[in-house]
Amino acid sequence: MSRNSAPPPAPFTVEIEDVTPPATFEHLADALAALWSSLRTLPLGATQYDAYQYFLTRPNAVQRVTEHLDRDGELVLSFRMEGRLHAVRVSPARA
Repeated sequence: MSRNSAPPPAPFTVEIEDVTPPATFEHLADALAALWSSLRTLPLGATQYDAYQYFLTRPNAVQRVTEHLDRDGELVLSFRMEGRLHAVRVSPARA
C-alpha cells in the first residue's frame, strides 16, 4: 500500500490475549483507540507504555497498522505482564 492509499476495508477485530475478548469495529481508527484504551490501564512498564502509545495513537497509526495488515494479514504485538507474554492482535474481521 502506498502512503496515500485509503485504509483497508472494514471491519477490524482487536484483542488482548487473556485480558480482553475479541472486539470488532467498523473503522481501524476506532479499533486502535479501543485497544489503546484497554492497554493504557494495564500495569505496563514505562518502555512498553511509550511504545504502545506511539504505535497506536500517533497521527500515522492507522497508516502504520494498515501497512502491517497489507503485508502480514494481521498485526501481532506482545507485552509482558505478571511474568508472561500476552499477544495484542489487530486483524480484519472474519466473515
